[in-house]
Amino acid sequence: MPGRRWTSLLLASCTLTLLAFASPASAVEAEVTNGSNDAVFSQNKQNEPGLAVDQGRVARGQPPLVLAAGANDNIDMEACNAGDDTTCPFTPNVGGTGISFSFDGGTTWKQPQYTGWTARHCLGLPGPDDPECEVRQGPIGTLPRYDELGLVSDGDPALAFGPRPGANGFSWTNGSRLYVANLTSAVSADFRETKKPAFKGFEAIYVSRTDNAEQAAQDGAAGEAAWMLPVRVSRQSSATFADKEQIWADNAQSSRFFGYVYVCWADFRGAGAAPLVVARSANGGNTWLQRQVSPAHNVAPRHFGQSGCTVRTDSTGVAYAFYEEFQDPTKIGFPPQAVHMMVKSFNGGWSWTRPRAINRVVDPCYRLDPVINRCVMDGIAGARSDLAAAPSVD
Repeated sequence: MPGRRWTSLLLASCTLTLLAFASPASAVEAEVTNGSNDAVFSQNKQNEPGLAVDQGRVARGQPPLVLAAGANDNIDMEACNAGDDTTCPFTPNVGGTGISFSFDGGTTWKQPQYTGWTARHCLGLPGPDDPECEVRQGPIGTLPRYDELGLVSDGDPALAFGPRPGANGFSWTNGSRLYVANLTSAVSADFRETKKPAFKGFEAIYVSRTDNAEQAAQDGAAGEAAWMLPVRVSRQSSATFADKEQIWADNAQSSRFFGYVYVCWADFRGAGAAPLVVARSANGGNTWLQRQVSPAHNVAPRHFGQSGCTVRTDSTGVAYAFYEEFQDPTKIGFPPQAVHMMVKSFNGGWSWTRPRAINRVVDPCYRLDPVINRCVMDGIAGARSDLAAAPSVD
C-alpha cells in the first residue's frame, strides 16, 4: 500500500506539472514575416529563421521586449507565373534575407519596406505569353543597402544583439547594436558599375548592423538610414563558397572581451577542402580577424565536412565554437554517426584550441537524394535534413 500511495502521488504530481507547462495562459501566435502577399508563391515562402533578443535593455533597467528576426524570404522574388510558368526561380540580383522587428516581446511584428533591386512586380499570368521578369529598383522587405555595394543578400540569417561601442569602449549604457550575418553574393556583370565583382568566389559572409532598431523598423529612407553599410567578414579566394554561418556577441559585462563579436561558418574551397572557420571583431564589426579552427578534410574516405556551427561565450570571456563533423553515409551506411566537436579561445578569438570530440550523434540522414545529392529524411524530393544533428548551445 505505501508503494502504491507514493506512486499515485508521483503520477499526480507529474500530471499537474505537465498540465502547467502545456497550458500557458499568455501564449500568443503572430505572423513575423507579414510584409508579403500570402496569396502569391513564392513571395509568400520563408524558411531557416533566426531570432535575437535585445538583452541590453535589462542592463538598462528595461524589459527585454525588443526582438529582431530574420529568414530566407522570397518576398521580393518573381512569382511562378512570370515568364516560364514551369519554373519558380530565385530571381537573379534580388536579395533574400528578410528582416522583421517586434517591440512588445513578440506579440506583434513589423517587416519594414525599404528600396532596392526587386522583382515583386513580376506576377505574370497563366500561360507562356507574358515576358520574362525585369528586375528594377523598388520596394524590398529584405536587408537594405546591399545594392549600394553591388551585393545581393542571399539568406541564412543569423542575428545577435551586443553592446554598442563608444569613446570608452563597449557599454550597455551606450545602447545596443544589432548584428545580422548572412550569405552574400555579387551582382551579375550587367548590374555592376565596375568591371570587377565586389569580391572573389561564389558566396561570402557579410554582416549588417544597426544601433537603432526602432528606426530600422520604419519604412523607406528613414529605416534604411538606420543601417550601416554591410561589412565583409570572410576572406575570399576564387573558389570560396562560405556557408552555414552563425553569429554571437559577448554580452557579459564581467567578460574580458565584453562586446567582441564572433562569426563561424563552413568554408568550402573546392577540391574537397571545407574547414570550419571562426572570425571575430573587437571594434563593433568594422574589421574582422579570421582563424581556421578545424582540418580542411571534406570527402576523403569517410569524412563529409564540418558544418552546423554555433558560438557562445561564458561570463569570463572564454569563447566556445561547436560544430558537427559529418561522416559519409555512402561509405559507412545510413544513417551515419557524426561527431560533435568543440574548440575554445581564451584570448578573444586570437587563437583556438585543437578540436575536441565531445559526443557522437546519429545524423538523421536516411537517404541521399540523387538529384540534389543531399541528405533527406523521406526519400526523393523529401525534406532535407543536412544540419538536423548540428549542435545547439546556450
